[in-house]
Amino acid sequence: MGRIEQGAMAYHGGLAAEQQVAREYEALGLQVVARRWRGHHGGEIDLILGDQHLVVFTEVKRARSFEAAVARITPRQLHRIALSAQEFCATSAAWRGARMRFDIALVDAHGQIRLQQNAVCFDGM
Repeated sequence: MGRIEQGAMAYHGGLAAEQQVAREYEALGLQVVARRWRGHHGGEIDLILGDQHLVVFTEVKRARSFEAAVARITPRQLHRIALSAQEFCATSAAWRGARMRFDIALVDAHGQIRLQQNAVCFDGM
């Protein structure tokens, strides 16, 4: 299998994982607000979910194991996500002043999901 095919498989696998995670959050009572939202700081937020008082920014990582998925999350990536989350709330009147939570959703090779709520804390947020 060539690089293009591998890239396409990874892309579609990521989309499927994000869809699967979105369904998990919907079962918990949250609605999908945005998918793959990108701010001006270059940070893409895989899923943004919310209810009346809470907005949840979720990074979805898919790998052969939960441990491998966690290892793919970098501090630089989290910093860009935090900047993008601030931008999202600042530019959306509906979410200005809402509580923010940062979650990580891990998806393994068997399609099992592990949601880690409040997985990321940022100073000043």
